[in-house]
Formats: sequence, C-alpha cells, structure tokens
Amino acid sequence: MDYLAKREYSYVELGKKLKAFAEESDDIPALLDNFKARGWLSDERFTEQLVHARRAKFGSARVANELREKGISDDLIASAVSDVKTNEMANAREVWRKKYHDAPKTRTEWAKQARFLQSRGFGFDVIKKILNNASLSDDELND
Repeated sequence: MDYLAKREYSYVELGKKLKAFAEESDDIPALLDNFKARGWLSDERFTEQLVHARRAKFGSARVANELREKGISDDLIASAVSDVKTNEMANAREVWRKKYHDAPKTRTEWAKQARFLQSRGFGFDVIKKILNNASLSDDELND
C-alpha cells in the first residue's frame, strides 16, 4: 500500500517491486488482482500519468518504449502514442529551442542536433522538419 500511496504503478511494475519482499508462500498475482478489483491499481491511470509527465519532453517513440518496459498492453500504448503525436511537432520544437537557440550551420551541427532529438524519442520526419525549417515560426512550420 505504501508504494501506491506515493504514485501510480503498472500491474507488472508493482509485481516486480513486491516480489523482492515476498516469501514463497505469498501469492502476489492474487494480491495485485485484489488491488485492481478495488480500483487501487490501474494500468489506465498509470498510462495517463506517465503520458502527462513525459509528453512535453519526449516523443511518441520514447513514451511507447517506456510504457512497454512497464508492462502496459499494446492497446493502451497505441492510445497513448496517438495522444502524444497530436502535439509532437510543437513539443519537439520546444525541446530543440531549450537546448539549441540557433539553426544548425554545418552538417556536423545538424547531425548532433538530430541525434539529440532522436534520443528524446522524436521521429526522423519530425526532426527533419524542425532542423530544416529552424528559422520558421511554429505556425509556418505546421502548415
């Protein structure tokens, strides 16, 4: 209960945490199912919380990978990714602006900035638009 009081956990993630403290006779899946039935444990809430926390800093690929690592179902991941993709261009541009203030002047700078955005989980099509049109405003970029 102490874990759930602090933040949301996925079913799989909480199971791994509890396994470290469990004895052989403990039935962790039954306990987790009980928590789920009572509404204390929800993969949907966990997904919402993680997407809300990550959407401004990371792209859809990074969010999807993190959800997959936490044991979230593919249906919930698809829903979350579509939610993140709605503002992905603006988020990528803002992340890029915070790190780099000017458009890349050389091919080496372009590659460095592209790798940075790629490490944040943004797709190459978004990266190309951001870096190739760095001088454009957000409204011009979305047209």
